[in-house]
Amino acid sequence: MTLKSCAMIPAALFLLALPPATSAQTASPYLVVLGIAQDGGVPQAGSNEHPAWDNPDLKRLVVSLGLVAPATGERWLFEATPDFREQLFLLDQSALVGPAPGLDGIFLTHAHIGHYTGLMFLGHESLGAMGVPVYAMPRMAEFIATNGPWSQLVKYENIVLKQLEDGVPVQLGSGLTVTPFLVPHRQEFAEVVGFRIEGPSRSVLFIPDIDSWETWDEAGTRIESAIEAVDVAYLDGSFFANGEIPGRDMTGFPHPFIARSMQRFAGLPAAEKAKIRFIHLNHTNPALLDDGEARKQIESNGFRVAAEGEKVEL
Repeated sequence: MTLKSCAMIPAALFLLALPPATSAQTASPYLVVLGIAQDGGVPQAGSNEHPAWDNPDLKRLVVSLGLVAPATGERWLFEATPDFREQLFLLDQSALVGPAPGLDGIFLTHAHIGHYTGLMFLGHESLGAMGVPVYAMPRMAEFIATNGPWSQLVKYENIVLKQLEDGVPVQLGSGLTVTPFLVPHRQEFAEVVGFRIEGPSRSVLFIPDIDSWETWDEAGTRIESAIEAVDVAYLDGSFFANGEIPGRDMTGFPHPFIARSMQRFAGLPAAEKAKIRFIHLNHTNPALLDDGEARKQIESNGFRVAAEGEKVEL
């Protein structure tokens, strides 16, 4: 991809900054976590009493991963979120690249607002990008190609749609492979997928949204088998438990509660539990607090919450 225009913004204006990568960190391809929040971010619009409005340390970007191949300088994003600007900046900082280096592709999981609307920043009103590959499932690709304003990105060749197939790996070079797989979740406009991201030495599972592990069981896939086959698993942790949203019965929410996931995974060996890092946390989720009781419970049970800026060498 090339960029037609890109205004340089001082780094001090951004709320987040990743530590410089060392040579050891950049020797192999790696993933970097660029956001851990549910689609609305933390804090969300209208949540005027949320403490994050007054404390920038509590703010979190919408769920996204970056993939970097240091040997070639290539960089990919998983999800195009409303926080695209900050996340592209952070990806560039992580990869130690110069200004406006281009982007080698974006992988989309589905058509909910936190996962694709950041594509707007590739348009001529912003980056004015040229030919960014956007990897999407068939319905997702059709949705982008036939609905404005996204169709304008295709018309102006800001993006080039690359159609994914369930279970078919995409070879990226540098020993990197990305394989999409269908998961059960609300599909108003498009399919919903997770990704298995493989490098020369390690692999990662990325499932930011799913209705429930039990629904996936019914489709013939057990999450435990998927976890066993990778080194790190970023899993849907949208809500900690029923009752965290006052006045609402959350039993029908289409996400597995972290508390329920911990019950299901309680019998896993410690090494398998250690792979699991909850991501896609709603702004109400008490597990967002580093020193809160929910976080302590998660960690005492052998699991983790994903942290913005953490890296996984592949």
